[in-house]
Amino acid sequence: MQPFATALTDVPNKSTHGVIIGYFQPLHLGHMQAMMFAAGQIEQLTVVVLPHPAPNPQFHITQKDKARWLTVSLAHLPFVRVVLADDADLPAFDGKMAAFDDAQRLALARLAVQIKAEHGLAADDTLTWCVDAADWQTLGGYVAMSTLPSGWQVLPTPPTGFDSMAIHANLAQHWGAIHPEARASYTKTVAIVGGESSGKTTMLYKLVNHYGASYALEMGRVFVETDLGGTELGMQYTDYPLMATDHTQAIRAACRHAPAPVTLIDTDFVTTQAFCEEYEGRAHPFLAACIDTFRLDYTLMLANNTPWVADGMRSLGTSDARQRFAARLMDIYARHHITPVFISDADYQARFLAAVGFIDTTIFGKSPTDMA
Repeated sequence: MQPFATALTDVPNKSTHGVIIGYFQPLHLGHMQAMMFAAGQIEQLTVVVLPHPAPNPQFHITQKDKARWLTVSLAHLPFVRVVLADDADLPAFDGKMAAFDDAQRLALARLAVQIKAEHGLAADDTLTWCVDAADWQTLGGYVAMSTLPSGWQVLPTPPTGFDSMAIHANLAQHWGAIHPEARASYTKTVAIVGGESSGKTTMLYKLVNHYGASYALEMGRVFVETDLGGTELGMQYTDYPLMATDHTQAIRAACRHAPAPVTLIDTDFVTTQAFCEEYEGRAHPFLAACIDTFRLDYTLMLANNTPWVADGMRSLGTSDARQRFAARLMDIYARHHITPVFISDADYQARFLAAVGFIDTTIFGKSPTDMA
């Protein structure tokens, strides 16, 4: 692969330390391919993570999030380390450099001093700056090389075919490019809620298959089967935090390495609180904390206007009981400032299509003409 590097620069001097600077928002496979190429050319690689100058407003991504993606991804490669920086003048690998100005040169000089001090390198040691080959060609290759600050040389990395700016602008469209370790920060959670026998679980499985998504099951039902022998006879107030804890872990597992931009959740902490109030006569503070701490992105609430199906575990089948439980759900949502999207059609297929329409529009950014 070395001839590729020398096509744009003079034969590089022997350098033991390389640097790749970027936003990594999101971290994608093109980033990793460039890092793996660079790591094969030098002995040590420092990955410098910058804040994104124009973050996608649909997601709240912190510097620590990006540090976590990278450190987990690179945990078994001890010759690569990750550092955070906030120098806005540093030229980003994934920033489509169109110019190389004095501010960037000074920023590289400052970075060189920092890296050499941290690694015990001599002041006259050479660092290798890893640059996207297309950017390097845009900058003029040999011309830009002559203006580098002292102590730097360039290693252009081969084209990977990934467009960082396009991925950042539309993550759903480029989901397959996002590194698995970053996906939990970008997948949107959609809870399917409603009263008993409202078709929540069937809706969940249909949506899971429609989108190829991961999911978390209703933990209350699982808890009854695994801890209570399949009957609610022994259920008590102290069980509800256990169900919520299990649900939290299930949601986290479903989002980790999410295969799709949407992750489906069967019921939510509000529903667990509603059952606690219904059966125990009081709310549980642990559930209230879960509702406020582990916020889901969207909630689809199914109306209780489908036929009642007794399964040996449901007990709120009368019209009054179903209406009372639906009102309780809405009261708790209001209490916690959550606005569910209400699906009121009694036809199962119409409900499914309404859910798909909402997800396609809200998460995938599709227009009505796209869905026609």
